[in-house]
Amino acid sequence: MSKQTTLEQKIINGVNVSQLEETVDVVTQKPELAQFKFRANNQWQDGGHNKVKVDGYYGTCQEIPRDKAFEFDADEPPALLGNDKGANPAEYLLTALSSCMTTSLVYHAAAQGINVEAVESDYEGDINLHGFLNLDPEIRKGYEEIRVKFKVKSDADKEKLNELVQNSPIMDVVRNPTPVKVEFVTQ
Repeated sequence: MSKQTTLEQKIINGVNVSQLEETVDVVTQKPELAQFKFRANNQWQDGGHNKVKVDGYYGTCQEIPRDKAFEFDADEPPALLGNDKGANPAEYLLTALSSCMTTSLVYHAAAQGINVEAVESDYEGDINLHGFLNLDPEIRKGYEEIRVKFKVKSDADKEKLNELVQNSPIMDVVRNPTPVKVEFVTQ
């Protein structure tokens, strides 16, 4: 019988805290296991329409295939010259931020024994097209501000909830500059 099956599983907020604690112990002992690489493949279709595929990743010192690839359509709404075949990239960023902030809150709450019964959140961001269209060099091309409003039913107070969401890797990417290395292969 494996060590994991002999341990009593502790589940909080739908998170297997016993497994989470075991994972923390393992990556503490072997830091190289904590290094992950996630990937996406994008195929431009036409106009603002792109098809993105996510299939497999690198983690725990090995390539890990997915049972099934995830595929997404990204496009722009008609007001931005697209055909609305999917959410636009700015909306996907909000989607990634929302999922990551919520998951971070729930996982870290579970690790601290804090019960969370419900989480709902709304995200809104401001983009000024003068930046994207190079009409004003003083206006950034991306979001000028993102606002998040959480509705949480939990044992934790607002201060603790705010502390928990600060662990979000995607919020870290949005708040702090991340190097993006671009390479072109011409055909």
